[in-house]
Amino acid sequence: TVCIASKVKDTRSQGSKLMNIIICGAGRVGSTIAKMLIEQNHSITMIDQSSEDIQKINETLDVKAIVGKATSPAILEKANTKDADMIIAVTRNDEINMLICQIAFSLFQVPKKIARIRFQEYLDPKYSGLFNRENLPIDYIISPEIEIAKSIQRKLEAPGALDNVPFAENKIRLLEILIDDKCSIHGINLNELTKKFPKLNAYILGVIRDNKFVIMKKKDQLQLNDKAYVMVNSSQMQETLTVFGHNEKISNKMLIIGGGNIGFNLAKNIEQAFESARVKIIEKDKTRAEYIANELNDTIVINGNGLDEDVLNEANIDEVETVLALTNDDEDNLMVSVIVEKFSKDKRTMALINKPNYSLLQSSLKIDDLIDPRMSTVSSILKHVHKGTIENAYTILNGEYEVIEADIIETSELINKQLKDSNLPDEIRIGAILRDKEVIIPSSSYVFQKDDTIVLLSKRDQLPTVENMFRISSI
Repeated sequence: TVCIASKVKDTRSQGSKLMNIIICGAGRVGSTIAKMLIEQNHSITMIDQSSEDIQKINETLDVKAIVGKATSPAILEKANTKDADMIIAVTRNDEINMLICQIAFSLFQVPKKIARIRFQEYLDPKYSGLFNRENLPIDYIISPEIEIAKSIQRKLEAPGALDNVPFAENKIRLLEILIDDKCSIHGINLNELTKKFPKLNAYILGVIRDNKFVIMKKKDQLQLNDKAYVMVNSSQMQETLTVFGHNEKISNKMLIIGGGNIGFNLAKNIEQAFESARVKIIEKDKTRAEYIANELNDTIVINGNGLDEDVLNEANIDEVETVLALTNDDEDNLMVSVIVEKFSKDKRTMALINKPNYSLLQSSLKIDDLIDPRMSTVSSILKHVHKGTIENAYTILNGEYEVIEADIIETSELINKQLKDSNLPDEIRIGAILRDKEVIIPSSSYVFQKDDTIVLLSKRDQLPTVENMFRISSI
């Protein structure tokens, strides 16, 4: 059933351990993480060699900002690293990020160390022994290219959704769905949807409307242009999208422009996940094209420029259903999407965009999906800020809300309580539960049990309550 959670005011104190976190690298990812963690009341110190970047941070964020090399023991001392709970190394250089974690551990015994690493060879499973306490003491490695490739693959699996995020052993999905004029359920009270679709195992957490997140109540209605966040049983993904007016088919013929790490990882994932898919890659660097052609099994690799119409014709652009522009150049990615639109209006276009201002061009250029690599990286880092039974986190509206997966452990105060008696504040909503491989969309009489895996929505300032509920700490 389509379900709306009951709400009860929270009366408890919210005590959660706030952390001292050092972020090395004040670029887009570093500054976005800093902004989100400050809003969760953590104490942040930022280090970067660029005085210009540090000045920008100083003007916009309430952090301690230091100009200098993050590999310098003296600079780390100045940053009070001995009292840090966590260090996050997101400079532009993999080796520097590794060295930062090594020094933070060897000299200052920092308990939790996260590094962004891009070079794919370091991530090869046969070299996994490199990253441990004895060698390179990095607790979590974030690879943006791998994360983005996974994120795009999820979008391809649910073509009517803007996003599709797996939780709870892949048994539960969070779908982001645009409410357009094909959606027959807008304008209907949400509690009426239960009667209309009794077999649908779905829960509407809320919508983004006018750039604000709105948590939905029983008598609320979906409106045109809402972006709805819907929790579903994974086995009902297609039925749910159909109810919301999206009948787009999964593409079998795909063209990737750009055979860099993202394009290459995506092609590899598609080969494993989509048996019937036919994938082509256009890569302009001859050496790179030869390398990825050798590494991939079923993907056709064409050496050429994706902006060249002759090359696109060679790739049989007429037959292609989805075009993914994944080069390192934002302008090229936008131009590819415009050229593809000229060939056919029926193709789905997805473009990788690093500069945030380009998102304003999405509707005028008729691009179906803009992919922001920064948010994939930020989401994967943020889930490591939580500890204990919190397994997974997905951020909405730059981290204003998080969707979190957590387990009910013996010490949780929720055990044997009904949902309606659980004192949850308005801004926390339980979306779905996995219990013994069964997916449950909870009603108000649902009773929590030990080992339940809960997927919930929480406003950022309620995260301490979430951490209390599940009896976990932040590090």
